[in-house]
Amino acid sequence: ATTEMELKMKRNKITAWVAACAILISASGITSCVGDLDVEPIDPSVTTTFDQNKVFTKIYATLGLTGIEGPAGSPGSGDVDGIDEGSSDFFRLIWNLNELPADEAHCCWIDGGVPELVHGTWDASHSLVTGLYYRLYFDITLCNFFLEQTEGKTDAESVTQRAEARFIRALNYYYLIDLYGKVPFVTTVSTEKPSQVERAELFKFIEKELLEASETMKDPRTNTYGRADKAAAWLLLARLYLNAEVYTGTPQWAKAAEYAQKAINSAYSLCPVYKHLFMADNNGSSVNKANTEILLPILQDGGTTRNYGGSLFLIASTHKTDDMPAFGTTEGWAGNRCRPQLVSKFFPNGNAPAAGDADAMTKAANDDRALFFSKGRSLSIDVESEFASGYSLVKFSNLRADGATTHDSKFTDTDLPLMRLAEAYLTYAEAEVRRNGGPTAAATEAINTLRKRAHAKTETSYTLSNILDEWAREFAFEGRRRSDLIRFNRFAGNADYTWQWKGGAKDGTTLSRHLNLYPIPTKDVNVNSNLKQNPGY
Repeated sequence: ATTEMELKMKRNKITAWVAACAILISASGITSCVGDLDVEPIDPSVTTTFDQNKVFTKIYATLGLTGIEGPAGSPGSGDVDGIDEGSSDFFRLIWNLNELPADEAHCCWIDGGVPELVHGTWDASHSLVTGLYYRLYFDITLCNFFLEQTEGKTDAESVTQRAEARFIRALNYYYLIDLYGKVPFVTTVSTEKPSQVERAELFKFIEKELLEASETMKDPRTNTYGRADKAAAWLLLARLYLNAEVYTGTPQWAKAAEYAQKAINSAYSLCPVYKHLFMADNNGSSVNKANTEILLPILQDGGTTRNYGGSLFLIASTHKTDDMPAFGTTEGWAGNRCRPQLVSKFFPNGNAPAAGDADAMTKAANDDRALFFSKGRSLSIDVESEFASGYSLVKFSNLRADGATTHDSKFTDTDLPLMRLAEAYLTYAEAEVRRNGGPTAAATEAINTLRKRAHAKTETSYTLSNILDEWAREFAFEGRRRSDLIRFNRFAGNADYTWQWKGGAKDGTTLSRHLNLYPIPTKDVNVNSNLKQNPGY
C-alpha cells in the first residue's frame, strides 16, 4: 500500500506511459509540458511498464506538487504548460479564483493576472483562469489513465486505489462544475475531441462516482494519512448537494444535510484548538490534534515536498518579514491581505484594535478565529498596491504547536486542510435552515458547536444571513468564498451586497451576472468545435 512517506516523495519518476497519457490531454486543446516530451523515455532507466503504485502516488501528488522536478524546475518540467510553474499549483489556482474576486482577500500584486481577478475584469484568455482549467484536466487524465490500466483488478489494494482515483477525479470535476459550469467531459484516454456536457449532467456523474466510490473506500480514519476515505466522499457529496440549486436548478437540501450528518457522525472530531489546524504539526503531534478534523489534507513537507503554491503560498503571501511576528518561514511575499468586509464579520461595530496582534484581536472579538494583525496597517484599502493598506491575516503559519523545529527554513511543513469536518457542521446547518424555511434547533446546535470551539458567543437561532457570515468566520482565506457568495446570490448580478474594490471601484460596484462562471479558455474553444463559450465572454 502507498504510505504517507511515498505520498510525500518529491521526485518520483513517472513512466513514459504517464507521459503518453498526458500527451492525450491535447485532444481537447489542453496542453501540458509533458506533451512536449517524446513518448519514448528520455531517461533510459525509465521503462514503459505501467507502475500502478507510482501512478497512484502521482494522482495524489498533483494536489500538492507542480511537476516532476519542482518547486520551479527547468522549462518543461511542470505539469501544466503556458503558466509559471510556481503559479500552477492546484490549490493556489483554486484559491486565487475563489478568494480574490470575493469579499475576503485583496492582493496588492499588479502582475500575473491578479488585478483582473481582484476587480472582476478577467476574460477568456486570462492566464490563471486558463491555468486552473488545464491543471484540473491534467489531473483528470491521470485518473482516467490509472482507471483504464487497472480495469478488472479485484485484489483489495486495487479496489481501494481505484475508488480513491474515482474520488480524486470527481473532486477535479467538482471544481470544473463549480467554476466553469458546462465543460468538456472525458472518462477515457483518447484522441477524440470531447463533447461538452450540461451542468446538470455533470452533476449526476459526480454524484454517481462519489456514491459508488464511497462503497469501497476505506472507513473513516482507517486509511493512510493523506489519502481520502469514506468521510471525504460524504463531505464532497454534501458540498455538491448544498450547491445543487446553482448547478442544476433543483435544490437538494435534505441530501446535503444527510451526507453532512454522516461525516459528523464518523470517526472524525473537531480539533480542540482552532489555530492548530493551520500550523506545521497539523498532521498530528503531542499537542496538535488537527488530524482528527482534517478529512483530506494536501501533504506538505519542507524537506521533501517543495512547492511555491500550497501552504507556502498561503503563509508567505499573507506575511511580511520585517514587521510581523515569527511565522516559520523566511518567505514573506506581502501580497494578500483582508478586505474590511471580512474584518467586519468579527467586529460589526468597528471596534477592532487599531494596533493589535492576533492575541489582541481574538480577545477583542471574543472569537479565536479573528486572527488579524493591524499594527502599522489601515483597515481600509486606500492604496491597492500597498500591503499595509488593509489588515493582515495571520491564520496560517509554519510554526509548530509543540514548539519543535520544522524541516526547512523556507519551505513549509503545514499540510493544507482541503477538506475538514467543520464544513459538515455548517453545511448541515445551512441545509436545515433552507429546507425548513427558517432556523431550527438542530441547525443552531451545529453552528454553536463551532462557535464554542472558537470561544465565541452562542446564539439561540441563526438566519441564512448569519450563516453566510459564519462561513466567512470559520473558513476565511480557505479557498471557497466565491462559491458561498454565489449560492446566497451575493456575488455577481446582485446590487444588495458589495465590498471594497468590487468591480474595480473603491466603494464597490455591481459585477455582471455572467461572472458567476469563468470562461472556457479561448485556446480550448478554438481547437474543439464541440465547445460553446459561456455567456458573456
